[in-house]
Amino acid sequence: MKHNISRVLLGFSCFLPLFASAQGKLDLNGRRNVPTSAVPFLNFTPDARSGALGDAGVALGDADANAIYWNPSKLIFAKQDKGASISYTPWLRNLIGDMYYTYLSGYSKMGKNSVIGGSLLYFDLGTVDFTTNTGVAAGTFNSREYAITASFGQRLSQNTSLAVDLKYLNSNLAAGGTNSGLKPGGTAAADISLYHRDEARDNATGKGVGWAFGAMISNLGGRINYGGNERYYIPTNLRIGTCLTLFADQYNKFNFVVDANKLMVPTPDIQNVNGQIVDLNAGKNYFSSVFGSFADAPGGFSEELAEITLSTGIEYWYNDQFAVRAGYFNESDQKGGRKYVTTGIGLRLQQRFGVDFSYLIPIKTGNPLSDTFRLSLLLNFNGGDAVGEDDSTTDDSN
Repeated sequence: MKHNISRVLLGFSCFLPLFASAQGKLDLNGRRNVPTSAVPFLNFTPDARSGALGDAGVALGDADANAIYWNPSKLIFAKQDKGASISYTPWLRNLIGDMYYTYLSGYSKMGKNSVIGGSLLYFDLGTVDFTTNTGVAAGTFNSREYAITASFGQRLSQNTSLAVDLKYLNSNLAAGGTNSGLKPGGTAAADISLYHRDEARDNATGKGVGWAFGAMISNLGGRINYGGNERYYIPTNLRIGTCLTLFADQYNKFNFVVDANKLMVPTPDIQNVNGQIVDLNAGKNYFSSVFGSFADAPGGFSEELAEITLSTGIEYWYNDQFAVRAGYFNESDQKGGRKYVTTGIGLRLQQRFGVDFSYLIPIKTGNPLSDTFRLSLLLNFNGGDAVGEDDSTTDDSN
């Protein structure tokens, strides 16, 4: 029995070549030493707001329910006590018509100092066609992956907070066919994040400046297995970023955001050893693999720097009701060469309902991510700024 997983590989191709052999761990341009992982959907940008800011969001202020993905510790400072969001992204829509992912998230504050939340990230890779060895159709299967996350955040001080996530992820690529050779893979993982913010603003004119810093290590967990002897790394990721807010007056403000990301999986070191092509960085234990990923690139420090992707964005808000956004994502040509511009808009109605839209424009033609758009809907279950007023009161007391 054979099965066609071309759409599965396409789903990964614009990020990482997933099921590559030791001889073939190459990037999209045929170059080696690109870190690879299974279930890369865990690092797909889920929402339209950050999607319009070059995929930046770890320190972005005015947190909503999507912060569970970016940095759940920000939810301590959310203006609303409760919130929810649902986002939808057609994936590789110019190549495949039925691949998409969706993100559902929500949170609730427990007083001023604690917050809980949860999310579901679901990735539908579409239909896999099974055939016999002679090419006769033998049924279909819907490939899918998902991650369920529970989150808890705690205020550490007036302007600093910490949060942890626990998640279960499942990947079922082609386990629905007889003798397909693949089984669903699943594992548990955790995230830990930190957030700090402050501002200096004139109460009369509204002018001032705010600043924030955020950091998050996501997807700390075991390897995933699809039924064979091979166990694949999940995409453990370190994200560090900052946000500078300029308040022009009571109604106009600008957010400038920058994120840096480092995939914490081993960099392949493909060598010819006694006539055999082997990866010298394969087979390490978990902690050596994850924390050793900062110093395992065969090219040394310069190659390690090339593995850091940068996301930058600018967001303009009028009266906290209407937003215009633009961003840029950059990845080294040595490590995949993803480069694209993003743009989008946002609307908030009476502090209870919001909608965001983003659109991606690749720098190079022929990019499978061309014309990617994201749509997010937001709901807030209290319209007041009570939490913000409490925070302001605390700030004034100093």
